[in-house]
Amino acid sequence: MRAIAFDLDNTLWDVEPVLARAEARLHAWLQGNCPRIAQRLSSEDMRRAREELARREPHHAHDLSYLRLTALAAHAREHGYDECMAQQAFEVFLTARNELQPFADVAPALARLRQRYRLASLSNGNADLARIGLDAAFTVSLNARQIGAAKPHRRCFERLARELGLAPREILHVGDDPLADVEGARAAGFVSAWMNRRGRAWPQELPVPEVVVTDCAQLAALLGA
Repeated sequence: MRAIAFDLDNTLWDVEPVLARAEARLHAWLQGNCPRIAQRLSSEDMRRAREELARREPHHAHDLSYLRLTALAAHAREHGYDECMAQQAFEVFLTARNELQPFADVAPALARLRQRYRLASLSNGNADLARIGLDAAFTVSLNARQIGAAKPHRRCFERLARELGLAPREILHVGDDPLADVEGARAAGFVSAWMNRRGRAWPQELPVPEVVVTDCAQLAALLGA
C-alpha cells in the first residue's frame, strides 16, 4: 500500500453542526438582504427545493454547489430579486461551511501518515481544504463536482487512482459511509477502511469491512506510522 485516501465530512470532522451553522448564517443574511425570501422560505423549504432540482436534473445531482446556486437564483427570481444575489448568498454559506475544526486526532495522525504514505482526499461534499487549512496534507484532493459523479460511483475511485498514478490495490480509502466509502472503494479494487467514530452497527446487508477504526490515531497505529 502506497497511498491513503480520506473522505472528509464525518471522517475528518463532524459536519452536521457545521452545516446547521452555515444554514443559519445564510438565513440571517437573507433576512437582511433579501427579506422576502427569508420570510417565505425556511431552510427546510430551500433544502426541499434543492432536492427537487436534483430530481429534475439528475446529471447535476452530484454537484451540491450547483444545486445550491441554481436554487438560490430561482428563489431570487420568484421573489423579485436580481439573480446575482445567488452568488453572494452562496459565498456566505460556503464561508461558514468551511469554518470548522477537525477532530483532535486528525492533524497529528496525518502528519505521522505522511511520513510513510501519499495522502489524498475524495469527497462528495464541497468543503474547501485550503480555507480549512488542511490542503497541504494531501497530494491529491478530489470532489464529486470535479469528477462529475459522486461516490460510490466507480468513476470517482478510478479518477483518484489515475491522479495518484497508482493501482487500486495500492490505495487504502478511509471513510464513514458504509456504502459510498467502504463498498464503493472495495468494488473499485481499493483496500477500504470504515471510520466508525460513532459506534454504529455495520449494515447487515453489506459484507463486513476489511478494516474498522474509530479515529485517525488508531488508523496510524494500525499502519505502523
